[in-house]
Amino acid sequence: MLSVKEIKEELASIPIESEETVRDFIKKYSDDGRSGVQSVLESAEKQLQRLKAERARSHALYEYERKYNVKYIAGIDEVGRGPLAGPVVTCCLILPSDRELLWLNDSKKLSPSKRDELYEMLKREAVCYSIGMADNVVIDKINILQATLTAMRDAVNGMQVTPEQLLCDAVTIPEITVPQLKIIKGDAKSASIGAASIVAKVTRDRMMEEYDKLYPGYGFAANKGYGTEEHIKALKKLGPCPIHRKSFIRSFVEA
Repeated sequence: MLSVKEIKEELASIPIESEETVRDFIKKYSDDGRSGVQSVLESAEKQLQRLKAERARSHALYEYERKYNVKYIAGIDEVGRGPLAGPVVTCCLILPSDRELLWLNDSKKLSPSKRDELYEMLKREAVCYSIGMADNVVIDKINILQATLTAMRDAVNGMQVTPEQLLCDAVTIPEITVPQLKIIKGDAKSASIGAASIVAKVTRDRMMEEYDKLYPGYGFAANKGYGTEEHIKALKKLGPCPIHRKSFIRSFVEA
């Protein structure tokens, strides 16, 4: 007879999406009267309820994708419009059309560990994705909105599979021939946009962690270039570094 600890470890080894396996697990140990085992079975039942709720939430998140009778629908989103340093990063991404992926959401609503997990999953499961980027020099030259739109356009044009429909988070991208739908707060309403936001966010965060090694003292690994109190103090003490946006820091230091 397995110990309660071993049974608990068996449940933990079952992927949360494996509903049938969890049900088999519950059936397998349903006659075990030990209180510890019954507690594990209660956890398994709660896991099934969480999965049921997530399937319902995920299905709703694909509402926009279901509106179009086309195979290649791409979501596009940006990360990094607000920071004082670093690039703005965009991602255009096509999800598979034959199934709904779970746990997608606006990247800001996910923990760093969950974002990393979903980032790796999306790299495997996406039909294709493309990253666009505009650095601080471009941002200072043409302003953040135009830099963001340029980076979005680059992401769309870099796709190996041409989208048949674009779902955009709150913007319309000029000079793009693909039909577009602008969705306000789209990263929380569309699975495709949410997925793009995750890939863009993780891509940019990892870049800022590398910049932290190149330009220590500003806390880029932690603040990702945003204007935190610690970042502003460091900026005033050290002065700007090569990735600071001159047009964003003029109220703090001479740029």
